[in-house]
Amino acid sequence: MITYILLFTAIALEVFGTMLLSTTQSFTKPLPTFISLSSYFLSLYLLSIIVQKLPIAIVYASWAGLGVFSVALLGYIFYAQSLNWQTIIGLFLIIVGVIIVNIYKTVS
Repeated sequence: MITYILLFTAIALEVFGTMLLSTTQSFTKPLPTFISLSSYFLSLYLLSIIVQKLPIAIVYASWAGLGVFSVALLGYIFYAQSLNWQTIIGLFLIIVGVIIVNIYKTVS
């Protein structure tokens, strides 16, 4: 259970860092740049811990898939970015894929 908490924390940190990218203004603003890069660093550090407990394919599929889904949703909410029906279907398929990968995972 703690492994999945760490995984969701890693995903949240990666999403947070990505959402801050526009505020860094091409890494010219020191504080947002530091926070964004620190979020990425902590996310990758947590991933390095998680891959010791779960297969890397499961970890990366979950991290990347849920990260893409979350950034798209938060971009819609906070940055008024549009989501057409094709994008919504694609995001739904990402979530379905992550669920399937996790349901049928094998832990060695």
